[in-house]
Amino acid sequence: MTPDSRIDETFRLTGDQKSALSRLGLHTVTELLYYFPSRYSNISEIKNISDLVENDKAVLFAKISNLKTAKGFRSKMSFAEATLEDRTGKIKAVWFRQPYIAKMFTEGDLVKLSGTVSKRKDSLYLNNPEIEKTKDLPIDGGNSLFKDTSEMSAFSFPVYPETRGVTSRWFYHAIEKVIKAGILDTLVDPIPENILQKYSLPSLKTALHWVHLPQNEKDAAIARKRFAFEEIFFVQLMRQKAKKEYEKNKSFFVHPAKEDVDDFVSHFPFSPTEAQTKAIEDIFKDLRSERPMLRLLEGDVGSGKTFVAAAVAYALTQERTQGEFTKLQTAYMAPTEILAGQLFENFIKYFSHLPVTIGFITGSGCKKFPSKVSPDEWTPISRTQLLKWVAGGEVDILVGTHALIQKTVKFKNLALAIIDEQHRFGTAQRMKLVHKGEPAPHFLSMTATPIPRTLALTIYGDLDLTLLDQMPHGRKPVITDIVYATHREKMYEDIRKGLSSGRQAYVICPRIDEPDPEKEMALNAKSVKEEAKRLKKNVFQEYEIGILHGKMTPKEKDSIMAKFEKNEIQILCATSVVEVGVNVPNATMIVIEGAERFGLAQLHQLRGRVIRSNHQAYCFLLTESFAEKTKERLQALKTAKNGFELAEMDLSLRGAGELSGKKQWGISDIGMEAIKNIKMVEAARNEARDLLEKDPNLKKYPLISAKLENKHALSHFE
Repeated sequence: MTPDSRIDETFRLTGDQKSALSRLGLHTVTELLYYFPSRYSNISEIKNISDLVENDKAVLFAKISNLKTAKGFRSKMSFAEATLEDRTGKIKAVWFRQPYIAKMFTEGDLVKLSGTVSKRKDSLYLNNPEIEKTKDLPIDGGNSLFKDTSEMSAFSFPVYPETRGVTSRWFYHAIEKVIKAGILDTLVDPIPENILQKYSLPSLKTALHWVHLPQNEKDAAIARKRFAFEEIFFVQLMRQKAKKEYEKNKSFFVHPAKEDVDDFVSHFPFSPTEAQTKAIEDIFKDLRSERPMLRLLEGDVGSGKTFVAAAVAYALTQERTQGEFTKLQTAYMAPTEILAGQLFENFIKYFSHLPVTIGFITGSGCKKFPSKVSPDEWTPISRTQLLKWVAGGEVDILVGTHALIQKTVKFKNLALAIIDEQHRFGTAQRMKLVHKGEPAPHFLSMTATPIPRTLALTIYGDLDLTLLDQMPHGRKPVITDIVYATHREKMYEDIRKGLSSGRQAYVICPRIDEPDPEKEMALNAKSVKEEAKRLKKNVFQEYEIGILHGKMTPKEKDSIMAKFEKNEIQILCATSVVEVGVNVPNATMIVIEGAERFGLAQLHQLRGRVIRSNHQAYCFLLTESFAEKTKERLQALKTAKNGFELAEMDLSLRGAGELSGKKQWGISDIGMEAIKNIKMVEAARNEARDLLEKDPNLKKYPLISAKLENKHALSHFE
């Protein structure tokens, strides 16, 4: 066996196991060693049912049965209940106001529960416990995963992320076999020894042993700290190296004229905030330098990022060489057609008094151009004609979706590439856009997604950071309420008052359609279509209700949004498709059904839909969950002063293994643990920067260079 040995040649695997490991991207022994436990169970905390007493805070592993829903005789409150059984006895579990729990599990499922033991009529029961499925009972008939627990320390039970076909138990035994074979002795540590000593980090061999076979909690924590540092260190190296490479390119030397920009800004019906003014100055300073700009503009929902983008794009349209306009172009890419369409229409209004040409393009064939008859409106044109004008430099600003990066879209003088909500695009998509210009265009990334400072420093390590941390003058904070089922009618009355005064409302639902009971588990999650019907029939008969969701065609979405903007529709029932960019100032109320099903950042973005005017805005968070974690998370949304504070609170509320950054940010769970530690992130960032300053080509560090070149080897760090 060697580090490069294939898993399917080293172990006897079933067909299901081979498929499962392939899905997880695990093919070699080294990749298996880097598949870390998501958590560790303290065996001493796991209790037998027979040992439970009232008020215990217990962790149980049991088999679940007798699942059913019921209603209280007097209160009419819905609840779910079930019987739990381990080798020592049985106990009931009850989930008040969470009847959907009964439909999430099937008879005989093995589950892990944690909650408080309560007592009613001399009978014990688990009160609203947290519950999750598990593949194995860790302690079964006195025989644990580790066989004889008396020989083990209490903290010794690694739990690995599972997938259909391969269990945590399989991972434990497979990795134990690899370690016993002496593979750790053959691995070479990629992190320089002086860095390990500087931060008291264990060697690769020690860390791999401790992360999989810890003797105590301290060992596991130190090992995870080392791998968290390693991941952030390599992410920083990749970002900093990419930045240095991009800055080698020649770019456009732009001289924004202050008097021109001041004149443009004076046409807006508001004065820019100090934060907006500083952001524009930061960007103009970059444009005057000899290197291409690489900047992230991070601003809370409604803080005015589009205004900043417009001012910068305008400055490029006014660039002169020897007294004549040089026709520098701007490309503005947005993640959704709804957002791109609204940006296009905003830009038409911003530039209606100027001889500036603006185009619009999407992948669905939607091409638009400002109307020559009415500068405030647009007219459809052919794709061929639009692309011809863009290539000829006659289009100053081209707004669109990912269609902007298609090979057929060519610019004459692309001087500025703007990406809105960058995290929704991959690095490859971003590079395709910036590579459409020669010389290299300046790059401005913008996001309204609340990102903790540590995360921003990591994932955007190649970008200079500017914060828009002020709201426009006169903007009132949203009043946010957590609403349970018993207060739903009062909420409707509050909304009716707002509607009667001319305002509008969003109602957000987690799903589009009701589930098919024969094909899908019937979770208690409201659907857009059925909720719109119910509201029209039973609650708001006198108002027009429209629906909006991701399965509608662009034409259908545009039609609904146009009606909502004109107040022909007073209530828009939608999925989270409205999360980004939808801008209807008259809509000042938003109801979010099943709020516990959304992430805090997403809830904050949804709430941002009603911070578009100086009218008082309201956000109602509907939940049927009484779990303490849910209450804590939703309360954070209610009390946080802004998105930045909320992001930090969200980070502190989540435990290891709950951060789930891989899908959204490209960082593993163990890397996300490092994001909680600003000192670690800054240390990794500084070490990466210093190393590249001293040795830009990494000639003295062949292991690091090889790892950066080998994308497959970096798969755990991307």
